[in-house]
Amino acid sequence: MNKSSIKTKQKILATATELFLKKGVDRVGVREIATQAGINLSLMNYYFQSKEKLFETIFDTLVKDRAVAIREVLEANIPIEKKIRDYTYTYIDILLEKPILVSFVLSVIHRNPEKIKTMGSILALYNSEKFCEQLAKEAQVGKVKEVNPEQLYISIISLILFPFAIKDLIIDRNSFNPDEYVEFIKARKEHISEMVVSYLKV
Repeated sequence: MNKSSIKTKQKILATATELFLKKGVDRVGVREIATQAGINLSLMNYYFQSKEKLFETIFDTLVKDRAVAIREVLEANIPIEKKIRDYTYTYIDILLEKPILVSFVLSVIHRNPEKIKTMGSILALYNSEKFCEQLAKEAQVGKVKEVNPEQLYISIISLILFPFAIKDLIIDRNSFNPDEYVEFIKARKEHISEMVVSYLKV
């Protein structure tokens, strides 16, 4: 693919991402994306055969590498306390870098709940098997207290994601400027880690 083609494709992806986030995926058509990107519709169809294909490309681009980083933490051979801290810090850093991930994940879930079961990127984000197995084993030998591993895993994810989903409300209630909001979220790394680790202590 030559430089011109790459530039055109990137322009389509950037335009579609902006429109999807602003108006919602189902309220945006390929013609609108093409017009906004300043290209003709046939060229749009050449690079992306459908809006669904375009959406999935954007989603995979945003999620894939980051999901791998999260999965590596969960599968690492480290104590559960360190795993919880590393997972929380890594996940929050990723969302601070790309906060639109939250909107895109939610949009996939709302649009087609069945589809998420087959999307590798989504499944990589929700990958609890190793974590739950390790937690159960450490509980058996008395290193941590016995809990429902899946419940705990979901609780950690919720504690991480929800403040990004209600960003505007947090900013309004606390009169934060953008930098203050970021610092608030960064402080949650230790807050969440400490809370979960303390909860697991025998």
